[in-house]
Amino acid sequence: MAGHSQFKNIMFRKGKQDKERSKLFSKLGREITVASKLGLPDPAHNPRLRTAIIAAKAQSMSKDTIDRAIKKGQGGDAEDYDEVRYEGRGPGGVALIVEALTDNRNRTSADVRSTFAKYAGEMGATNSVAFLFDHVGQITYAKDKGSDDAMLELAIEAGADECISTEDGHEFLTSLADFITVRDALETKLGAPASAAFTWRPQTLVPVKDDAGENLIKLIEALDDHDDVQNVYGNYELSQAMLEKLAG
Repeated sequence: MAGHSQFKNIMFRKGKQDKERSKLFSKLGREITVASKLGLPDPAHNPRLRTAIIAAKAQSMSKDTIDRAIKKGQGGDAEDYDEVRYEGRGPGGVALIVEALTDNRNRTSADVRSTFAKYAGEMGATNSVAFLFDHVGQITYAKDKGSDDAMLELAIEAGADECISTEDGHEFLTSLADFITVRDALETKLGAPASAAFTWRPQTLVPVKDDAGENLIKLIEALDDHDDVQNVYGNYELSQAMLEKLAG
């Protein structure tokens, strides 16, 4: 699970148990395959593929597994996946954005809708909650890469819109158009990032009471467990007690 800073999206990513890690690797591999199929197999000339590989390496995916996913995308028998975004409301009135890669839109849509309903949420129309988020590039580095002031100066030099430094690390934010340029500039100075991807960043956070929070967590985990779902974003803020319960 990602850290919980004031303006950082909470994304549930399990990986401790073999079954959960296998599911995560499957999702990361699917993104690599899709990126490879849509462009060149060389990450130096395929920005999306390079981003997918960074995400995979951050989860300790082996080079052989990454290479197999790339080759699968270049093969003629690779599946065709559609990129789909679903939006809705969860318990406590929070807004949720669900990104998926699917080979069957009808199946995935029905599954996501029923999952929302099962946990006291409701799937809405496209753009029903997206206006509550900023779609940005997010590049993160470990805390030991430099001081907060040094990272802020580097953000300005690289053309990033903002640098948020917390105890968890340094988070550089960019526009979608500037993402590749900023990522490459930062990599030249700091080396490979811990993560680099497009993300939906909430403009404000909605405090969620613990009773609604428990249902919300169940909803997010159920969505994230779906094979077709790549990412789940929300504009919620859980209580400290709930965060400690999750951490335990």
